[in-house]
Amino acid sequence: MQLGMEYVHRAYGSLLEFHHQLGHAMDRMSDAEDGLRRAGREDWANQLRDEHLPAGAISDQWTFELVEEFSTAFLGEVDAFESDLRDELADGVDHVTERRQKRRVRERAERADGDG
Repeated sequence: MQLGMEYVHRAYGSLLEFHHQLGHAMDRMSDAEDGLRRAGREDWANQLRDEHLPAGAISDQWTFELVEEFSTAFLGEVDAFESDLRDELADGVDHVTERRQKRRVRERAERADGDG
């Protein structure tokens, strides 16, 4: 479950990256609107301003809304579930598999040192 949660957090990071990248793209498109106006192309500038810049990324939602919804409706809930599960089944201990692996590797190293 914890490894799954790490991937959920990575997905959230990718969503934040998408949000930032699209925000930068919209800034550049706004600059293009200004350039079109300076070039006397009000028709194109108005179309960009009225139809594309205010448009949502997905189903009329802006990316900040996607980030907020993911964060509260999914990430928060599944984080709480994982925490409750870990509290119940692993006494709240994080990275149980890695801790076991660390212990086995160190025990093996100690046995090897005893052989020498």
